Amino acid sequence: MARTVLAPIVSTRAGIAVPYTAANVDGHSIVNPGEGMMIHVKNGGASPINVTVKTAMKVDGRFVPDLVVAVPNASDRLIGPFQKEVYNQAGGSVNVDFSAITSVTVAAIQLGAA
Repeated sequence: MARTVLAPIVSTRAGIAVPYTAANVDGHSIVNPGEGMMIHVKNGGASPINVTVKTAMKVDGRFVPDLVVAVPNASDRLIGPFQKEVYNQAGGSVNVDFSAITSVTVAAIQLGAA
């Protein structure tokens, strides 16, 4: 299977209802304009998980290590923002993977204009 595209919701001063999506076993692809895009991961499972944000940047011919964030069981993490030079894959998206997906949901949030 392929990654599931996750569309970011744009925040406003009036507030937003954040739509969460079940984490996909093949990960998610999120369009990243490079300023203020974050993900919110909720782990409702009984075990901790790792969220891996893939990098695309090379320094001296070597890839910059992926960002790995631990999300404890019955907890959540707001992760980001993601610099497009480091995290954007070909096509301008950020790729996110999960070590487990049972009871895990994710939302992409783009900060709105000030």
